[in-house]
Amino acid sequence: MPLPLQKLFTYRITAAEADFIKIGARVAVPFGKSKIYTAIVYEKHLEEPKAYEAKEIYQILDESPIVTEIQLKQWEWISSYYMCSLGDVLRAALPKAFLLESETLVIKNNLFEEESILTDEEYLIWEALEHQSKLKIQDIGKILDRKGVLSVVNSLLSKEAIEVKEEIYEQYKPKYVKYVQLHQNYQSEESLHSLLDDLSRAPKQREIMLCFFQLKHGSKEPVLVQDLIKKSNTTSGIVQALVKKEVFELLQVREDRVSFDTDTRPILDLNDPQLKALAEIKAVFKKKEVCLLHGVTSSGKTEIYSHLISETLEQGKQVLYLLPEIALTTHIINRLQHFYGDKISVFHSRYSVDERVEVWNNLLLRSNKAQIILGARSSVLLPFSNLGLIIVDEEHETSFKQFEPSPRYHARDTAVMLGYLHKANVLLGSATPSVETFYNSRQSKYGYVKLETRYGNVQLPEIELVDIKEKHRKKRMTGHFSDRLLTLIKEALAEKEQVILFQNRRGFSPVVECSTCGVAPQCPNCDVSLTFHKFNNELRCHYCGYQQALPKTCPACENPTLDAKGFGTEQIELELKELFPETKVGRMDLDTTRGKYGYQKLLRSFHDHEIDILVGTQMLTKGLDFKNVSLVGVLNADNLLNFPDFRAHERTYQLMVQVSGRAGRDQKRGKVAIQTFNPYHQILQQVTIHDYEAMYQDQMNERHQFSYPPLVRLVRIVLKHKDFIKVDTAANWMGKSLVNSFGDQVLGPTSPSIGRIRNKYIKSILIKLPANISLKQSKDQIQRIKDSFMAIADFRPVQVIVDVDCY
Repeated sequence: MPLPLQKLFTYRITAAEADFIKIGARVAVPFGKSKIYTAIVYEKHLEEPKAYEAKEIYQILDESPIVTEIQLKQWEWISSYYMCSLGDVLRAALPKAFLLESETLVIKNNLFEEESILTDEEYLIWEALEHQSKLKIQDIGKILDRKGVLSVVNSLLSKEAIEVKEEIYEQYKPKYVKYVQLHQNYQSEESLHSLLDDLSRAPKQREIMLCFFQLKHGSKEPVLVQDLIKKSNTTSGIVQALVKKEVFELLQVREDRVSFDTDTRPILDLNDPQLKALAEIKAVFKKKEVCLLHGVTSSGKTEIYSHLISETLEQGKQVLYLLPEIALTTHIINRLQHFYGDKISVFHSRYSVDERVEVWNNLLLRSNKAQIILGARSSVLLPFSNLGLIIVDEEHETSFKQFEPSPRYHARDTAVMLGYLHKANVLLGSATPSVETFYNSRQSKYGYVKLETRYGNVQLPEIELVDIKEKHRKKRMTGHFSDRLLTLIKEALAEKEQVILFQNRRGFSPVVECSTCGVAPQCPNCDVSLTFHKFNNELRCHYCGYQQALPKTCPACENPTLDAKGFGTEQIELELKELFPETKVGRMDLDTTRGKYGYQKLLRSFHDHEIDILVGTQMLTKGLDFKNVSLVGVLNADNLLNFPDFRAHERTYQLMVQVSGRAGRDQKRGKVAIQTFNPYHQILQQVTIHDYEAMYQDQMNERHQFSYPPLVRLVRIVLKHKDFIKVDTAANWMGKSLVNSFGDQVLGPTSPSIGRIRNKYIKSILIKLPANISLKQSKDQIQRIKDSFMAIADFRPVQVIVDVDCY
């Protein structure tokens, strides 16, 4: 069931239905008093449930399964490992259009005659039902011009004036494209001449016919109506008139909403280091199913992936290519499309529900269009039937981890499990592997291949640390730019080269503070200050979305001077426009890439040199390849280093190296300038010499000392409620119960750095599970404590979230 319930439910079917129903197919089932839900058939059996009487199913929705047996096994593993319900996994995996839910319809009771007892609002509904046989709840809302209408509907029900029923509706609508072809009456030349003579008195119809022959141009294929209308500069009405005259035949062809060009070119040849790495990967795959490809930035990992994809396709198997960011998906599609044409399908959250349904159906049907699936983390849940290779590019990225809502799975680890279920090879690629993955390769759990030279033997960029503490002291800062960074930008622009600037905070300023009393506007729903966005002149909360206009005076002391503290991408963009008025500046963050094609437009502009300087957040760091970028600037490395998280140093190293890798990807060696208050920090020194091994060793020493992954497993339990006392009491009870079972492995309960989000107070408990104890038994114990917690009436309103591998 698509509900967050731990158990499966049994329904009654007839013998005929038992023969027809397939495991993995959808059925509509009644649940609760009147609701109907779409459920997936998990198994067929002859055991009647003891605790309740099995209801009959409402209807069978599919002739053949839409979920494969391997998918069901994968869902079981996700449910067990990440401690969530199968319903949560079902909701995350299936496109919403498959989850048909019932809609409440209001119907007039023809036996009711006492209209005088109805109120004015009730009479309006009754009168509307005189003209329409049924009304939806939202229709009633429009009639009464208000949102809350259930009280009126309930009153009508109690007076027996209406009846309600549930109706299932289909959400997915296939796309049909209209084509025209000549009617069979006009296949001969004589009949065509006669037709054109007849149409001499209808010049527009004659014009359409001439355009039709131009478009057809000896082809046997029908002509697209849209193309015909555009070519002849007429309307669809004239085409319809010719259809009525039986001159044209109208054809409706079902087509996918997203398709790619069929023209392809040969895959690029590999250089010697790439050929050596490819041979090593193949050797690893003979012994192990998972291999880590540790290749420096711009070493040509994508070309190696392309050769492996081609070999997998030749074996008649499918390929899953996982990417961490939708922006990167756009970039990689353009590259792979040249090699594989229409064999590619794309799957991510920016696609519409209908587009995702088509990808799902193409995979089920083993369509030629779904041989290679490119997608973000949710594509690991698709119905693969013959998977041969999984590529997880930039495997270190935190975007692969799902935090909200449940299931809180990690796409990389789920991909490894998916590979195991399909007996497919899994290749994890990164220039800066996560500590966990590198540890697994050191433990010989995964194979390991290193690629140390950049494509074309281009040198790794020259990294320079700029001490902004010293620059501030000597007054050599212009806004947030040091004199050294400005000099490098001017040099790059003089050479007609492009520049990327990285600041991992969006908006204009994270804090607006009164210069007299020091009060900063706070979000009313969260314990966090509001971020100033100058473009809209508003303050916005990045946690709940609350926004308000920037006040002209301080709300506390009415002082008119408000100071902006700190800086984000918007402020950097405005400063650059003042410093370089002749230069085109672009910004890439969540605010500028909201539309479906927001990423594509921005990246295309940068690729076409319409933008000289691109400012952005960590979206910029992920695998983008621009030949003309010679300089990368990091405006403030310290806010990354000082983040309160055990992975802060590892992530800083990864981000710095990844963003540095965007520079000098063609012939010329690139330059990187990192502005910092602490240039002697160990991590920054390791970044300058690209010393991953030293960073890994330091991190492992720290994690061994303080017991952190990959040496232990982390499970975080988060409790939320609007009442602080209630959540505090509940957290203390939960904490004591966990300490009784796990002892000093339990940390907390504590309040996180932001203790209230969306008007809910938060308490968290962290459990460290050592590698030498059974993970399954530990999770079972946590689940028992959670069940006992939920059985206490006072604690039932408290929301409990269990997050396994919460990093």
